[in-house]
Amino acid sequence: MSANIQRQDYPITRDDREKNNGHKGVVVWFTGLSGAGKSTIAAAVEQKLIARGHHTYSLDGDNIRFGLCRDLGFSADDRAENIRRIGEVAALMQDAGLIVLSAFISPARAHRDAVRKRLPDGCFIEVHVSTSLQACEARDVKGLYAKARAGEIKGFTGIDDPYEAPESAELCIDTAGKTVDICVQEVIRLLETRNIIQKL
Repeated sequence: MSANIQRQDYPITRDDREKNNGHKGVVVWFTGLSGAGKSTIAAAVEQKLIARGHHTYSLDGDNIRFGLCRDLGFSADDRAENIRRIGEVAALMQDAGLIVLSAFISPARAHRDAVRKRLPDGCFIEVHVSTSLQACEARDVKGLYAKARAGEIKGFTGIDDPYEAPESAELCIDTAGKTVDICVQEVIRLLETRNIIQKL
């Protein structure tokens, strides 16, 4: 880091932005295997929050790689940098007082924990979408598991690359046998319980 930069303070604070928005800023981090239902739940939660007048933004693994992280591949170092960048963006959005819905496989526990440490206490909510490998592979929404099994994709999480499940996620959701609405209700209830948003 250059010695010629310094942090600039501004008169408007996160508290000011949160008061203006009518709710606290937080990062809800959905993690789980490909096909677990992370993006589906995050999108539905955002719809529910917007309908209630809240200020939100969704960060999605695939979408981020079209822009911010388009220069990164899927090596261990690139995956670490991918999550680091996303964590920095999420932290800025949280500081803006937004409810950030982040949906990323983010297989390494250490990378997720680093994002948690980057944020103020209580502002990182980890949601483990704990749908089993068998259920995810049966769905194979993007056809990626078939490619991984055929050897066309190397280092695919859950097949030939490990996924480190959270040890103490704020919420665990197994989407097998649950409707999207039920999953959304669980997330909304958690946000209400933690006083991020007000109960209706």
